[in-house]
Amino acid sequence: MLTSLSIRNFALIEKLSIDFSGGFSIITGETGAGKSILLGALGLVLGKRADLSSLKNKEEKCVIEAHFQISAYHLKGFFEANDLDYEDITILRREILPTGKSRAFINDSPVNLQELQDLGLFLIDIHSQHQTRELSDEKIQFEIIDAIAGNQQNVVAFESLLRKLKADKNELENLNADLKDARKEQDYNTFLYEELENAKLVSGAQENLESIYEQLNNVEFIKENLSKSLSFADNEQFGVLQNLKEIKASLQKIASLSPEFSILSERINSVLIEFDDVVSELNLTSEKLIDDPTQLELVNNQLQTIYNLQKKHQVATIDELLQIQNELESKVVSVENLESAIKNLETQISGKKADLDENATIITQNRKNAIPVLSGKLIEILSELGMPNVRFNIELSPSENYFSNGKDELKFLFSANKGSDFGLLKKVASGGEMSRIMLAVKAILSQYSKLPTIIFDEIDTGVSGEIANKMAEIMKNMSQDMQVFAITHLPQIAAKGDEHFKVFKSVSGEQTVSELKLLSREERVSEIAEMLSGKNISDSAINHAKALLN
Repeated sequence: MLTSLSIRNFALIEKLSIDFSGGFSIITGETGAGKSILLGALGLVLGKRADLSSLKNKEEKCVIEAHFQISAYHLKGFFEANDLDYEDITILRREILPTGKSRAFINDSPVNLQELQDLGLFLIDIHSQHQTRELSDEKIQFEIIDAIAGNQQNVVAFESLLRKLKADKNELENLNADLKDARKEQDYNTFLYEELENAKLVSGAQENLESIYEQLNNVEFIKENLSKSLSFADNEQFGVLQNLKEIKASLQKIASLSPEFSILSERINSVLIEFDDVVSELNLTSEKLIDDPTQLELVNNQLQTIYNLQKKHQVATIDELLQIQNELESKVVSVENLESAIKNLETQISGKKADLDENATIITQNRKNAIPVLSGKLIEILSELGMPNVRFNIELSPSENYFSNGKDELKFLFSANKGSDFGLLKKVASGGEMSRIMLAVKAILSQYSKLPTIIFDEIDTGVSGEIANKMAEIMKNMSQDMQVFAITHLPQIAAKGDEHFKVFKSVSGEQTVSELKLLSREERVSEIAEMLSGKNISDSAINHAKALLN
């Protein structure tokens, strides 16, 4: 519920602050007095775009602030989802700076326009005559039927499941595309992978094989040099080993005479031990070294396989070949994984479709039950609004397609007069008829769901007399459950309001300004009398105005 509105430096409004109560409020005023300015200010605070032309004084900022009592609207989830502070009295503020920049706030927290617009949908519903064409929108028609059918939660669940289904279908499409690409290269990748796997590559093996190959390929040369080394090292008379032993014996004889000789004796002993070990290794190596052409050929073949693979894959090491082997293995295995993933996803999609179909069946049945109720109530209300022969034929057709709100297609057919054929509402209903249908729809919806504050902007255009009276009664009845504003030129409607506000222009210095005033009982009599008879108010108009108010 809108509890207060303050406007500063907007269009013809210099400064305005007004409080509102619940129930049925009337706003009247001469054409051009500023009623559209008031709606424009509300539009801005609810998130509509603005420019510098909105500023009355281009040197000062424009500020519009609206207070809403929202405790009955169950909006805590919205505030949590948007990381905003919830307050039962929520304040929306919009500022337009002289630079042209705009700022928006919810409970003093900065927000973007989209957040303001999203919240605004729960707070105020503004309907003018040209906006009644929204009734021709199939989406709006479904929303009306679903409200009466109590389908809101079912539709929300359906829409959520449909989003998941679409996401799964997109993923399935991507997986199938990946599988198609993978299959194109699968045979070649498999061949390359098996070629590398059969080579039984081991990190570091290349260097070891190259060393073995060099030994096997130079056996005679190695043996010759090993033999010569052993001869010099281990000759019984002149070998290095024998000489070292004699040196050791000589130094041991004088080691006790001086620490220096003792150290030299220990060092030559260490050399002797090491050299003796070298000689043993030379002997062992010489004994193991044999000329083995078969082993040489085997090692050569292994090396050639490695060299060929390196050349083929344009790399220089076995480690790089092993990395390529792992990548190829992933590609080969990925086909199997993709096929498995696709199969699982197809199963999930089938399950979601089954759930959607089950949900859609419930939605459809609820709609079928609600359509006669809606038609009956519309005919009843519209008969009172001067359309006694109105008929509706609301056709619900099943579809194989999944829409955002179910699997139904809708034709909202309408006939206003006896003998006339049914036609689509958007094609055959006049502006005045659409206005009355819209009022009837809102009156019905107010019985089934918690509607926000509603503002009827001259929705009564083109009607008068008893029809205007009935429209006023409908709006008055709606105001028992919600806050209703009616901007009107009809005295019959104005008289039904719980509160009556007047928009008027005044001149302050050289400036013309628009103002909004809550009328007293006497002022209401004068305003309604003026609506009845014009500026020259007659006694009969005064009496008629009092009668209407009573």
